[in-house]
Amino acid sequence: MPQKSGITINIPGLGVRNILTIVSDYTGTLSFDGKLIAGIRERMNELADHVDIHIVTADTTGTARKELSGIRLKKILKLKGNDHDCQKRAYLEQLDPRHVAVFGNGNNDRLQLRAAKDAGGLAIAVDNGEGCAVDAIMNAHIFINGIANALDLLLYPKRCVATLRF
Repeated sequence: MPQKSGITINIPGLGVRNILTIVSDYTGTLSFDGKLIAGIRERMNELADHVDIHIVTADTTGTARKELSGIRLKKILKLKGNDHDCQKRAYLEQLDPRHVAVFGNGNNDRLQLRAAKDAGGLAIAVDNGEGCAVDAIMNAHIFINGIANALDLLLYPKRCVATLRF
């Protein structure tokens, strides 16, 4: 299978971001009360034409696999045990974080957000109404209300440029 085209975002003062992969949390990031947010399936499938999409989640509500059906995902990883923050970071580091856009809302997303940010990827903290941990926000490039708006940052990259330029 040929490599996907990726998404390139040239952000003055911050540099070029070449996104080849999306890594996202599910619970509270793509969903509200365990249900996928309306309009997300379509956006994610549009993004899947350009990048690989991985979901790494504790799946608190146990609904991720069902709710994400019909989306062209590369992988869904359901975390086990404790230390989910470390597990998420370790998974991200296998994917070359300088080419990853990470979406998350919880304390357990903070380390993967920081890893992507430090490596030259893109780190996006999202609130869908269930809240966003302050540590997630502090380790992200952008905090945004709503996963539809967050995914649109990649579908319409000039939105990223307008927010992040120096």
